[in-house]
Amino acid sequence: MMRTAVRSLPPEKSTAKLVVLPMFEDKERFRAAATRLQRLAGIMPPQVTSKVFTGKRGQTVLVPSTRRNEQLILGLGMGTVTALTREVLRKTGAAAVSSAISVKAGTIACVEPGSELEGGELPAEALTTEEIAQSLAEGALLAAYRFDKYQTRNADERFAPAEFMMLAASAGRAAALARGAECAGVFLARDLANIPGNDLFPDVLAREARALGRHPRVTVTVFDEKKIARLGMGGLIGVAQGSAHAPRFIILEYTPRKTPKKARTVVLVGKGVTFDSGGISIKPSANMGEMKMDMSGAAAVLGTIQVASAQHLPVHLVGLIPAAENLPGSRALKPGDILKHLNGMTSEIENTDAEGRLILADALVYAGRFSPDLVIDLATLTGAVVVALGHFTTGMLGTADDAMRQMEEAGRRTYERVWQLPLFEEYERLIKSDVADVRNTGGRWAGAITAALFLKKFTGTYPWVHLDIAGTAIVEEPSEYIQKGGSGVGVRLLVDFLHHWNNQ
Repeated sequence: MMRTAVRSLPPEKSTAKLVVLPMFEDKERFRAAATRLQRLAGIMPPQVTSKVFTGKRGQTVLVPSTRRNEQLILGLGMGTVTALTREVLRKTGAAAVSSAISVKAGTIACVEPGSELEGGELPAEALTTEEIAQSLAEGALLAAYRFDKYQTRNADERFAPAEFMMLAASAGRAAALARGAECAGVFLARDLANIPGNDLFPDVLAREARALGRHPRVTVTVFDEKKIARLGMGGLIGVAQGSAHAPRFIILEYTPRKTPKKARTVVLVGKGVTFDSGGISIKPSANMGEMKMDMSGAAAVLGTIQVASAQHLPVHLVGLIPAAENLPGSRALKPGDILKHLNGMTSEIENTDAEGRLILADALVYAGRFSPDLVIDLATLTGAVVVALGHFTTGMLGTADDAMRQMEEAGRRTYERVWQLPLFEEYERLIKSDVADVRNTGGRWAGAITAALFLKKFTGTYPWVHLDIAGTAIVEEPSEYIQKGGSGVGVRLLVDFLHHWNNQ
């Protein structure tokens, strides 16, 4: 993982191989930044004098420094101040890393742009010095991520910068910048999602969860298949019975250092299907390899717990992960079967590829044992949500209206955006069963909604938010700071939400 640091240091004194100067296109600000660029490089780049480079968002100008051997100066267009957002800053940090990789610069020093915002027009989002730094660092760190565990190429082909340093205008600003982003939880989630199905089974996922028990104030408990069966988690047992790899039920608990008189309890539930073939209702072979990432909800829960411990979040967090492998073995669940869940309810199996809701049902019932103030589940649950919202937005449904409003705000801040879908009672008739309490699919229409309504039947009376991340957890087209594969979606969203959450 690339190191991050903050220094109260003029950029002229930096020895970094790449010095990055963010430049706004606003006339006066651009003129001042161009003068600074000339001072740093020792020359005025011809792209600036010819007005080829004007500071528009996404533009870059790269020049060798005449003042320091082998140092490069990168002018990075930021667009106008009035259009500045956290996401623009993230993409700026990502662009700096991308440029560093292209020129094999091992160290990056980025001039903190906060002082450029003082006076004049206001950014599109109200941004503190800390938020500016956090967004730049997030973009840089996330862009530097690589999953190359299984690649045997030489080191030159896998080049990544070693350090991203923020150059603050003063010691006071440096202190604020030092409280930047924590991306390790995202990397954990991405790593787990990217591990192939022949290396990640339910017991391996449980082992990864147990490793979090080494983090401050985190405890981990794992139930094996015998304990799961004794409890009566028929959904989890049923989905797993077609695989040679037994299921696991993982419980993580983070207790804040300073516990309020009545600590708020949030339970996070993550779908942990380590590989999903669809079972007897087998999926098409095209792109089935992506189903190694069907445990992305579980990965997000693990990553969030890790960040909560590192940042000492003042919330009592419980993570619940039902882990199973869905394969069409000789004992596999069949269409027409009926399962009995932890709360005694029965479900008719119409499609064995609708397995995520079956294991989540047991976990959601178990969540009630913690008397939660809020339960949030994350799951790559339905292809229907991808049809509805594509790969840019997470579907959100639930019973906790105020929490969902706050989740939308967290989504805007982190750019892990969510969009609420309805849970109108008329949709319930689609999952009515003639032989059980409920059936596990509702047919072709409103699939994301009927899946959520299935889960709702197991949530009891606590406030509940469901995040269907099927479209956002698996990346087929990389963007500035998200590579192809597992996105780690949910970690930054949940951490931001928990930082700001007000359940009063």
